[in-house]
Amino acid sequence: MPEKPYAPSCDRNRDPILEVLREVLDKPADVLELGSGTGQHAVYFAHALPHLCWQTSERAEECAGVQAWLDEAQLPNTPPPLILDVAGDWPKRHFDAVFSANTLHIMSWPQVETLFARLPAVLREGGQLIVYGPFNYGGHFSSDSNAAFEQWLKARGAHMGIRDFEAVDALAQQAGLRLVEDRAMPANNRCVIWSRR
Repeated sequence: MPEKPYAPSCDRNRDPILEVLREVLDKPADVLELGSGTGQHAVYFAHALPHLCWQTSERAEECAGVQAWLDEAQLPNTPPPLILDVAGDWPKRHFDAVFSANTLHIMSWPQVETLFARLPAVLREGGQLIVYGPFNYGGHFSSDSNAAFEQWLKARGAHMGIRDFEAVDALAQQAGLRLVEDRAMPANNRCVIWSRR
């Protein structure tokens, strides 16, 4: 079995995110997680919220790590991860909710545009999109730590960067999504919730 990948940030942010998910996803639902990363969030949320079927997804090279977490947890509500690159094939089914954490600033802007353009094909009418991560507002960083984080991102890849909330919300509106809440989270992050009209 492959060694489980580990991200310390998942341990830091999982409880504040779980608090939001408990409120927003309080009924049985099929959830698609875009960019499941290590798989840590998936097992934590699926264990705490057994009424949700938590469908992980990642690029092909990351799926073994996600599966290692799922295999160890042995939860009944976590099917095997889907191979999903936003520019490639998407699932041929609908979900009640789509969740993604710390992905928009890792993807290139064209990939973010593609993600939102493809959402209507997988998100049911009335379904929720829940996005966690940092955002800029009015073209400005919301904190010095986010400005420093941006520099760190750009050093890793020129295509990365903290996204402007207004630009992301415009993509959501084009995809038929309505802003429900933009909630402040610890460490200058946000949890933004949209609903499909």
